[in-house]
Amino acid sequence: MYARVNSFGVFALDGFAVTVEADISGGLPGFEIVGLPDSAVKESRDRVRSAIKNNHLAWPVSRITVNLAPADLRKSGPVYDLPVLLALLCASGQLETPPSSCAFLGELALDGTVRGVNGTLSMATAAAQCGIKTLYVPTANAREAALVPGLQVFGVKSVSSLLDHLSGKVPLTPLPHTQFEEQTDVFGPDFADVHGQAEARRAMEIAAAGGHNLLLVGPPGTGKSMLAKRLPSILPPMTEAEAIETTKIYSVAGLLGREEQLCRTRPFRSPHHSVSPRGLSGGGSIPKPGEISLAHNGVLFLDELPEFKRDALEVLRQPMEDGQVTVSRVAGSATFPCRTMVVAAMNPCPCGYYGHPTKACSCTASAIDRYLQKISGPLLDRIDLHVEVPPVEYAEIRSEQGGESSSSIRSRVVAARALQLKRYRFDGITCNAQLTSELLRRYCTLTDSADRLLAAAFTRMGLSARAYDRILKVGRTIADLSGSEQIDISHISEAIQYRSLDRKYHFAR
Repeated sequence: MYARVNSFGVFALDGFAVTVEADISGGLPGFEIVGLPDSAVKESRDRVRSAIKNNHLAWPVSRITVNLAPADLRKSGPVYDLPVLLALLCASGQLETPPSSCAFLGELALDGTVRGVNGTLSMATAAAQCGIKTLYVPTANAREAALVPGLQVFGVKSVSSLLDHLSGKVPLTPLPHTQFEEQTDVFGPDFADVHGQAEARRAMEIAAAGGHNLLLVGPPGTGKSMLAKRLPSILPPMTEAEAIETTKIYSVAGLLGREEQLCRTRPFRSPHHSVSPRGLSGGGSIPKPGEISLAHNGVLFLDELPEFKRDALEVLRQPMEDGQVTVSRVAGSATFPCRTMVVAAMNPCPCGYYGHPTKACSCTASAIDRYLQKISGPLLDRIDLHVEVPPVEYAEIRSEQGGESSSSIRSRVVAARALQLKRYRFDGITCNAQLTSELLRRYCTLTDSADRLLAAAFTRMGLSARAYDRILKVGRTIADLSGSEQIDISHISEAIQYRSLDRKYHFAR
């Protein structure tokens, strides 16, 4: 006998339809799964057999062939356990074949409990696009799947509860569509804890308002990491589209919390400097997202920047420019989004005290050059704001009055982002950092005095065309923070000062 059940798989961030076909025929008893299954899929034979027997169902003592169609796409993971079991029960006459508008996902425990799987949101999105009306998923993934509008989602705890529902004995209750709620509360460490560092705090505000990349340079103990870890507290709330994009990435990577099944807060990733190039960009035999994609719509913080491997840092150059990274493997090519703010922190030299007002640097000139040259010019060119973080004065540390709170800074950031969202609503971007060359000409109008200043700085500092674009983007953000539609000389002069590290240190030598 023959039966078929609808299911779905996932490759990279995209779900795809899979038809699970089961055929029970005469011959010596056996169980084969075909259709390019990986090891986890092949092992479903034992999980399905145990689940059937432990739920007091009849195991067909015949030759069993299960095909996962289309046969030219590799299938991975335990997501097909539940549809394989249902297809076998239907083919053996123990269950009515479900309607073609239904699909099933889930891993099985040996006792028939249905366990959660990765990539549910991607598969649920693909199901809705394929015309599936009803989707049965593990209870652990039900709220995640319910994010997709127009899809009736049932959470399944066990094989027995699903069979009771399909037979009409004990119907399950579908989950209501998960409504998106904007995260309005400030979370994480507060900028009020930071004493001094007015220039660095201003740069953090500009970076948050425009989505710009940022480099903090200063001696040890000046608060570079402290500032960076407070950046998420002033970032604007995620939109629904951003939240769903980020949730898809975390779901595929298996990092989505079972309690909170929608990423409503912007991610903050801080990989150790020993991370490999593949760990940053993504990869594997079946491509998985790397750190830069896990930071999508959030912050990628690279502490002790020169300590990262040179080849790992160079991997970031193209993703920082394009907002996406393509990983090519034998199994296929996968493209992951990575529109992220790259925030880096570093010392000015190996000992950390080059340029310190009171402590002498013990490094030789050649040692400083070798240290700073670990960061290539092209990578530095892609960082919009270069900020010096000087030592904090004793009086500032002892002051009872802390800095401005994150909620106060965030209100200005949110207002600036609102201007950008309105301005770019028909251009497919959300913030100034994403401006293309064409949009720069359209939206970054300079006053005559600002144009003359930028022209002089371009020649005197030997800036590249990319650095010119970055200055314009930062100037646009500073103008937005001040509520100005035109970029004036005060805005462009402040933007230019954030490129001064190109000259002060040895990056340009």
